[in-house]
Amino acid sequence: MLEPKKPKHRKVFKGKRRKKGISKGGTELSFGDYGLKSLGTAWITARQIESARRTIAHCLKKGGKVWIRIFPHKPVTARSGEARMGGGKGSTDHWVFPVKPGRILFEIGGVREELAKEALRLAAHKLPIKTVFIKRD
Repeated sequence: MLEPKKPKHRKVFKGKRRKKGISKGGTELSFGDYGLKSLGTAWITARQIESARRTIAHCLKKGGKVWIRIFPHKPVTARSGEARMGGGKGSTDHWVFPVKPGRILFEIGGVREELAKEALRLAAHKLPIKTVFIKRD
């Protein structure tokens, strides 16, 4: 699964989980002809990204090319279930990417529109946010 090789900080603050605002970058198709665009705000884990990628690859078989436009760079820490209060922050449990509305998550190129639409529809079921299929004009 995806995770940074050498993060600048081992543990980071959660940050404010804002519902408003749109993504600053990554809102246009750059590589492929079709894409999956987010309509909501969420933390997408590395496992969810990998699951969606595998679904797309399975649907496309050996044709086409897939670009993953997001990378999980934010560490999420967790403590054991039976730990008492105090004792500091837990160790890194998994990695996430905070998504805002308008962000392109995946792009596909080199396949027919119907096949791309079906592959991205199946991948969208693996993600915790609402998404929309978009194509290059």
